[in-house]
Order: sequence, then structure tokens, then C-alpha cells
Amino acid sequence: MLVGRSVLGNALETRLTASVLIVGGGPCGLMLANELGRRGVSAILVDEKPGTAFNPQANATQARSMEHYRRLGFAAEIRREGLPADYPTDVAYFTRYTGHELARFSLPSSSRAGELIKGLSGSWSAAELPHRVSQKYVEAVLRRHAEALPGIQLNYGHRLMGYVESDEGIVGEIERLDDGSRFKVQADFLVGADGPRSTVRQSLGIVYGGETGTQRDFMGGRMLAVYLRSPDFYASVPHAKAWMYNCFNGDRRAFMASVNGRDEFAFHTQLRPGEDENAITTNEAKAAFQRACGAPIECEVLSFLTWTAGHALVANAMQRGRVFLGGDAAHLFTPTGGLGYNTAIEDAVNLGWKLASVAKGLSPPTLLDSYEIERRPVALRNTDYARRFADSLGLFAPAHDIELDTDEGREARRIAGAYLEQHARAEFNIPGVTFGGRYDGSPIIISDGSVPPPDAANVYVPSACPGGRAPHAWLEDGVSLYDLFGFEWTLLQFGEAVSTRLAISDAVRTLGIDVKLVTLPEALHDLYEADLALIRPDQIVAWRGAAAQAGTIERILACALGHDAANAARLAS
Repeated sequence: MLVGRSVLGNALETRLTASVLIVGGGPCGLMLANELGRRGVSAILVDEKPGTAFNPQANATQARSMEHYRRLGFAAEIRREGLPADYPTDVAYFTRYTGHELARFSLPSSSRAGELIKGLSGSWSAAELPHRVSQKYVEAVLRRHAEALPGIQLNYGHRLMGYVESDEGIVGEIERLDDGSRFKVQADFLVGADGPRSTVRQSLGIVYGGETGTQRDFMGGRMLAVYLRSPDFYASVPHAKAWMYNCFNGDRRAFMASVNGRDEFAFHTQLRPGEDENAITTNEAKAAFQRACGAPIECEVLSFLTWTAGHALVANAMQRGRVFLGGDAAHLFTPTGGLGYNTAIEDAVNLGWKLASVAKGLSPPTLLDSYEIERRPVALRNTDYARRFADSLGLFAPAHDIELDTDEGREARRIAGAYLEQHARAEFNIPGVTFGGRYDGSPIIISDGSVPPPDAANVYVPSACPGGRAPHAWLEDGVSLYDLFGFEWTLLQFGEAVSTRLAISDAVRTLGIDVKLVTLPEALHDLYEADLALIRPDQIVAWRGAAAQAGTIERILACALGHDAANAARLAS
């Protein structure tokens, strides 16, 4: 990263230079900074906020995101954040928190997840399980690791005022908010990860498409979010602890996530007709929580704000020229299923290795065209899943007598409990959503003509069909297969083949890339249904084939790096 000063008229101008200018310091921007910095690519990040998130925001890190954190070396650190290691991560439903429990979907604590993971197979064959942790903690970890990387500069309290794009790159004008001073950043690329009101997206004239303004009894319309502290909550509630507390009645529907397992909670409730969001006070926010509790449990309101549920939106484009969109700037979710933040993380992973490959001269700029081709269909898929979960929960209305201690009330609770238990399994046991996103049709995926497994929310079928996540396995020594992958490219071979090793050496010498050859026992051959499998830096299968095709590895790698999309089609035929 270079700092220079030039004369403009009579004024001195400070100009910073980096490969990538990132606008937005949330999960997507911070993850991208980590991906670039780990590859020795410089980046400057700016964000208007004074620092990482204070409010809890997203509260669920899916297993795929945890696998990426593991790849970067800090999954264990993330898993130590948030809830205590022995805290249950159950999802529970109540008429009110001190009232009747309707249903409970039991999920393991963080420590129990670590014990279970190596014994799971099938849909949950993974290097990591989900972790229930508030986004505020995740952002702090991502920031800490990004700041430690050479060439990465994070600038909170700064905003992008505008930029100019040319054949030579991007020049952005940045304002420091505390004193109004300005400087310029010269970069090869600009990434807008600046949220739903993205100034970068608006500068491109790109709009969202999809559904918005959906009204539901719950999770559709204006919502009140309250970050609160309540030391007496657990002692006041006559039920086992849960991670997610849902309130289901005709008066005040809500959900609440435990933030630290002791006294902090993220409470969200639907505003009712006639409630004026502009007139909400701290006392009214507190009263909304107490109505959901069904008791005057004392609490301290740390912050509150309003937001809108009912979005299933995806930008009509995710890139234009040297400018890219990621995270909420590219797609906006209703938070059922916890898919917004996790989709943003995978945006950053996908774009990160590609920007680095182009910045280092390993790939042509046309490689970057694959970002939108790969990620936009996944965004459409994931917003649709989130919409379905929101419909399932929000369109199911409570019976009017569900809180009554009568035969009718008991029957209403039985019916609601059965439905909500089924819903919880559908929304919170989603290996298919988590692992099943695919990049079929991408110009840098070399198809072998095989048919991908069906896309289903609650079932994941591990498959090495090119374009999907590499099938995972725990090896006999208790090591994750993913831990054997190289940080960049990996070629798996099932059984030793000298010809493969020679072909890899030639390809590395010619293309200048980092490829790790991993030899696995023949017993794992059936998992990939091939002698060889090429794994991308984002752990996606780019190609698989027979040992006799080892001599084509150089051409296959060239295609996967974006050098010759037409050749990819020929190799696939």
C-alpha cells in the first residue's frame, strides 16, 4: 500500500494506493479483507460507522461459514465467542416466555457440537457444525485478524463521497467524518459491501428485483429490535434455557436470541397496527419485552431501532466493470434461516480468490465475470428459502384462545406446538441450504456431464459433481479432509500416481500458481467417484476425472483460472 502526495491547483492531495477499495466494514467487507490479505493483496476498507457492530444483528453462523473460518484459521476463536460452551442452542416457542411452552427443537451446545461432529455422516458430513453467535462478536474477530494482515488498512468513521472509474482503475474520494478532511484512494477494483442502501449500487444504477413489502402476521412488516440486558430473565422464566425464544400469541409476537448466555438478549417484535415507530420510547421498548414475557421482568434497554421484514430482494446485477457488489448491497433477506449474513460471507470468499488471482496476474480480468454468474443464482435461491421459512412462521396465526387454561386453549396449544415443532425442524435443520449451493453453468467449472443431486432445504447429498462443495470426510487419524487442502488450489488423487505429480509440477511451473497435491487412500475413491478431483480455493470442485487425464491438468487449471472458457467446454465434452 502506497501513500503519496500530489499538487492539485494550490492544494496538496493525499492519495493512497491499493489493489482493492472496499466500501463497508460488516461481515462481507471484513471477510473480503481477510481473503485478500491472506493472499498478499492490498486493500483499503472504509465504513461510516465508528467501529464494528454494537447491536447483535445476525445471530446464527451456518456450518459452511464456520468451514471458511476454519480455512482461515480462526473457527475455534469464533466458537469461543457468544454463548458459554455448555449453553444449549435450543429453539423454543412459548405463548409468552413465562407462560406455556409450545414446542422445542433441541440443538447441541458449542462443546457438544465439537464432540458430535466427527461421528456425523450423510447430510451433516462436515468439518464444522453451526454456531449460535451474534454478529457483533464475529465482526470483532474478523476485524482483529484483518488488521493484523500486511497491506490491509481498515478505516472506520470514513465514507466514500464518490469515485471515478477509468481504464486505469478506480479513484475514490474518502471523507473522514470526525474532521471532514478528505483523501483519495487509487485502486484497481471497488467492492460495495455497504448494506441495503448501498451508495455503490446506486452509483451504478442497479436496482433490487424480487419481493418486498410482504405483509404477514409475523416477519412481514415493520419490526422493533431491542438490545437489552435482563439479569433476572432466566430466574424468572420457568422453562429450560434456549438460544432462541419465540413468543406466539395474538397480542405480541416476537423472537429473542440470547446474546451472551447470561443477561443480554436481542429482542424483535412485530409492530401492531396503530403503533407509531417514530414515537417509540425506551419505556415502550421495555414494555414490549415485558408483554412478551408475560411478567414485569426488569430490563435495561441498551439500544432499539426499527427495521422491515418481508424482503426477498436480489440486485439485478452484482458487477459492472471494475465495481462489484456483495452482502446486503447485493441481496436483502428476511432473517428467517439466518441466510443473509452467511450468504454475504460466501460472496466474499468467492470474490476474494478471484480478485487476488487477477491482481497477481495469474488470471485474466475476464475471470471476474464468473462472480455474478456464480453468486447471483445462489442469492436468488437463498432469498427464496428465507421467504419460504418466513411464510411458514408468519402466516401461521395463533388461535384466539391459545393462552386460556380451558379445553379449547389446551387443544389450541397442542395444534400450535405440533406445527411449530415441524417448522423449527424445517428452518433450523437445513444442511441442504447450507451446503447445497452450486455453480452449475459457470464458465470456470468443467462439467463431466453428471447430474447434480436435488436441491432440498433439509437434505444434503454429498457429491463431487463439479460446481458444488467438495465432499467432506474425517480421516482415520481424526483429521478433517479439508485441513489437508491447500489454501489455494488442491488436486486430490486417490492412490499414488507418478504421472499426476509430474503433470502438477509442469502446470505450476507454467501457470505460476500454488497447487497442492493430496494423495488419499483408495477407500475414499467412492466419495468422489473419480481418480482425480481439482478443488478451487473456495473448496468448490472445479473438475474431476480419470487418472488417464492427468496429462490434461495444465489445460484444466488454465480453464479454471479463467484463461479459456471455450476450452472448458471442450474438456467437458
